[in-house]
Amino acid sequence: MTRLTVRHATHKDLSMIAALEAACFPPAEAASAETLCARLAVYPSHFWLLMDESGMLLSFADGMTTHEPILSDEMYAEPQMHTEEGVWQMIFGLNTHPDHRRRGYASYLMRHILAECQADGRAGVVLTCKEELIPFYESLGFVCEGESDSVHGGAVWYDMRVRF
Repeated sequence: MTRLTVRHATHKDLSMIAALEAACFPPAEAASAETLCARLAVYPSHFWLLMDESGMLLSFADGMTTHEPILSDEMYAEPQMHTEEGVWQMIFGLNTHPDHRRRGYASYLMRHILAECQADGRAGVVLTCKEELIPFYESLGFVCEGESDSVHGGAVWYDMRVRF
């Protein structure tokens, strides 16, 4: 595996984050550049970027923290719902460049996020995923809590949680 660096995002990273988001999700599910910009303005330290030694963005994840235990659809569009001292880290997406999948980058990044959130004293990490990704997240310690109430992008989602 190439030498990797995980860092938090700044507004300078917006264009590459938006491009990767668009490459990873169908249009109905992808966050727009405007939405990502609004999120970056409120919680940039909750964007994790996995970079290779050349500075290429291989993978990223983002999400807010809250005291709410369930990831709701409104959280995607309402950055002001973020509470920095929130006990739950929500993950809105784990995006890995399509040309760089199946190389361990998403696992590497998620393990980093889990360790950071645990060190920060969070109760755990919450996300939703599609059925085919349940085994991947379970391999990282997440527990499937069943079908989500989410209707985001018109897809069927499953609630996943890691408790520390």
